[in-house]
Amino acid sequence: MLDIKDFSIFENHSNFDFKGFLLKILSYWKWFLVSLIIAFTIAYQVNIRKEKIYGMQTMISIKEESNPFFTSNTSLVFNWGGISDQVNGISTILQSRSHNELVVDKLQYYIDYLEQGEYNLVDSYGTVPFYVDIDKTKGQLANTLISIKFLNENEYQIQIPFENNSVSLITYFTNKYSTTSVQPETFIKKYKVGEQVSLPFLNWKLQINDNPGFYKGKEYFVKFNDFDGTVSRYKGIGIDSDKNGGSILTLSMQGTNKARLVEYLNATVRMLIKIQLDGKNQFATNTIRFIDSTLVAMEAQLKQTGNELKTFRKDKNIYQIEGGGEKFSDKIMDFDVEKDQVTRKIAYYNSLKSYLNNSVDYSRLPAPSVAGIEDPNIVTNISKLIALSTQRSEMAYAVKSDKIFKDFDNQMQAVKSVLLENIASAKASLLYDLSLVNAKIGQAESTVRKLPEEQQELLKIKRKYDLNDNIYTEFLQKRNEAEIVKASNLSDIHFIDPAKDIGEGLIGPKTSANYILALFLGILIPLIFVFILFFINNTIQNTDDISKLTEIPIIGVVGLNKDGVSLAVFDKPKSALSEAFRGIRSSLQFLYKKQQVNGSKTLMITSSISGEGKTFCSVNIATVFALSEKKTVIVGLDLRKPRLADEFCLTSNQLGVVNYLIRQNTLEEITNSTQIANLDVILSGPIPPNPSELILSDAMKELIEELKQKYDYIILDTPPVGLVSDASELVQYADVTLYIVRQNYTKKDMITLLNNKVKRGELSNASIVFNGFENKAKYGSTYGYGYGYGAYSNGYHEEERKSGFWNLITSKFRKR
Repeated sequence: MLDIKDFSIFENHSNFDFKGFLLKILSYWKWFLVSLIIAFTIAYQVNIRKEKIYGMQTMISIKEESNPFFTSNTSLVFNWGGISDQVNGISTILQSRSHNELVVDKLQYYIDYLEQGEYNLVDSYGTVPFYVDIDKTKGQLANTLISIKFLNENEYQIQIPFENNSVSLITYFTNKYSTTSVQPETFIKKYKVGEQVSLPFLNWKLQINDNPGFYKGKEYFVKFNDFDGTVSRYKGIGIDSDKNGGSILTLSMQGTNKARLVEYLNATVRMLIKIQLDGKNQFATNTIRFIDSTLVAMEAQLKQTGNELKTFRKDKNIYQIEGGGEKFSDKIMDFDVEKDQVTRKIAYYNSLKSYLNNSVDYSRLPAPSVAGIEDPNIVTNISKLIALSTQRSEMAYAVKSDKIFKDFDNQMQAVKSVLLENIASAKASLLYDLSLVNAKIGQAESTVRKLPEEQQELLKIKRKYDLNDNIYTEFLQKRNEAEIVKASNLSDIHFIDPAKDIGEGLIGPKTSANYILALFLGILIPLIFVFILFFINNTIQNTDDISKLTEIPIIGVVGLNKDGVSLAVFDKPKSALSEAFRGIRSSLQFLYKKQQVNGSKTLMITSSISGEGKTFCSVNIATVFALSEKKTVIVGLDLRKPRLADEFCLTSNQLGVVNYLIRQNTLEEITNSTQIANLDVILSGPIPPNPSELILSDAMKELIEELKQKYDYIILDTPPVGLVSDASELVQYADVTLYIVRQNYTKKDMITLLNNKVKRGELSNASIVFNGFENKAKYGSTYGYGYGYGAYSNGYHEEERKSGFWNLITSKFRKR
């Protein structure tokens, strides 16, 4: 054996042991298997409980539609504008809160119709046999399931479990919440189909759909949701523009109920068409409203002048009076019509100027054509102003950016400024025309004043009547034209493919994603756990750990004593465990020969702490020496915590080494024979108050000398060197020292303690025995020493095979 003083003892820095970590992972394969089974089970349960997700879509086009009745012969002039920027505007409207509020309110999508599925409640909109017609002005029970069970075709039962003294109500007309008191119990009441339900927390009529199918005895659920929350869910409609055509949009939605998706997509487009058409008709609507208000005033004036004319003609020869005044009447009539047209334009401009200066909403401006104004600059600018004002009001609920509103305001201000300049120049020209017309009328009136008085009076009344009649007829004509134009308008938005359930559209749930996630988590969770164990575990796992921490040689690896028997070599001489001790015996004989030890040989066995198996190793090393017909004795020198009596089933520990050391008994008296030939055991005896002093006494030296005269091998079973100093005092009597290191038990820091003791000369001729080795897959080992060869050891070792289902299957397979 090499001299231990020649060894350079040093501490190795701990580096990451990838091989050891990999072997550690493999050793916990059962954990990974269980984790994967659990993860995949959870993924499967989640997948079968998830509702199916559908994706539905509709396609629309945006194309400018001209009015077929709007021709050059039409006296009213409207400027509709083009479709520039309409795509972006429509996309914004479709996702706006105000637009979706209109759609949700129309479809009453804040009401859920549910049915109990296999695992949870499912949305049964479109398949339930009924609908509820609610009173929006009264409160409805909010966010609570209302059970509806049909007792027969014409009667149903309402059941609501109340848990508190009050419940929350929502009134959809005002979209406000309130509370009402209830009894904390289950409310149950029967009603007829179509009967008005008037309760403090419920106000509806339940109606049966057409073709409801069989529904007697079935139970459904109704739930009233928050209106704003429902609108928020539907605001997320997907909008994609076609790459080949910028004016084509594809609208898409995802959800669990195809009927809801289809109806909502079609309803939102129809609502969009209505809004767009209403905006397109706004000019005509404003014009009709203006004409209607004018016609009411003109009708009163026409009636008044008619009555005056009728009164004047009474009891008079009207034909004689009219004679000679027709040429003056027609001439003045033409001048009056011309003056009215100029006056109407001036009045429109004055009204328009006042409106522009005093108002911020320009969406109600009438068409300039109603006053006979056909100036393209004014018509175009008023049309732009109406469109911008309408668009800004529509975006009030959808857009929160102040910059966008400022852009609109700046554009409207620019248009308004241009309009005011146009109005100023147009009014100046009209005032000049008015002065010319007034001059002509003055000349005609001077001629009329030469006629008889009755003719002058008739001409005056008739002139007023004819003017009112002419204006009234003209306005009626303009109103009819506006109505025709409005009725014949077409929306710029058209369905290409309306949403429709054709049995497709299933897009989820993504079961594969859940299984991939289960695979990932099933591996990751135990991997993290093993990783933590690997780094927090500071115990010796394999011989590589020992080799990295010390240069003291390992002379043997002892397997795990699974049977729990102390005399493993004696009870099972052909086991792998026995072969491991025989290997240690061979190594010891080599060491003794290397040191040229003749005659009796001593072996001291110690460890770092209690529980590492030094007594077990002492007994079985002694046994293999005894079985080789060598006189062997085990001396129990662990005076503080003796165990040898239990190992050999001896009844008492009251007689042993202590008795010899205090000169109370002789060697023969303290020596015990065992059931193993050539093997004796000397117990430690009663626990003394001063074990260290006894070991240091001359009697201890005499004991060793006397044992050498009698035995070939003397095995000293000593206390742990890391806990007490007794073992250090016994080193002087040992030819070889075996230091027991137990797998997964001895701390790595204890190897540092061993190195220090060897460096200081407190331990000499030391070698290491690796005890409790379990298996190579779990802890890893580069040493076998007769253990751990697996299938290669078949026929050499006598191992007891465990019975079990798997072993039974594998044994039958081997036989075949």
